[in-house]
Amino acid sequence: MTWDVLNIIGTIAFAVSGALVAMEEDYDILGVLTLGLVTAFGGGIVRNILIGVPVTTIWDQGLLLKTAVIAMAVIFLMPKGLIHHSKRWLNFFDAIGLSAFAIQGAIFASNMHLPLSATIFAAMMTGIGGGIIRDVLAKRKPLVLRDEIYALWAMVAGVAIGLKVADTAPELYVLFGLIVILRMVSVKFQWKLPRRTL
Repeated sequence: MTWDVLNIIGTIAFAVSGALVAMEEDYDILGVLTLGLVTAFGGGIVRNILIGVPVTTIWDQGLLLKTAVIAMAVIFLMPKGLIHHSKRWLNFFDAIGLSAFAIQGAIFASNMHLPLSATIFAAMMTGIGGGIIRDVLAKRKPLVLRDEIYALWAMVAGVAIGLKVADTAPELYVLFGLIVILRMVSVKFQWKLPRRTL
């Protein structure tokens, strides 16, 4: 149940995030669908490639594909005023998708009995992979490569699940909320990782 809920939450959040970015960049409906789908499924595909799971498993996710398309259609057909209002929520949608998919990726790796390092990596790639692909296709600097704290929160989810700190459904939901809050707080207060320029 937890797995299914996280899948649905993450898929809707990232599909909406991708659709909003596509509309900001004045893409047509095909561009909106493409950007939404790669945002929602790109991270999982990258994760599967890196941990040895067949990429073709994406075609077993018919319900999630339909859910993503419906979410994007709703956003695309919204009145312009509501879309502009929704754009202000882009960071929030991104935080929800990051949290849900990072946890889902960590659970995936943990269920395969992979080591802690692989669980952390799976959480990070599932959480940030789709967003990186989205930003590259939209000709933006990938959010995760900027000085905002982003990938770190996905790694926190991987550590918590890999060390069995969050194992039961209630614990996973608490972790989900915590990652969303940490991401939004880091945006609000502009927390940054150390950087060095030349």
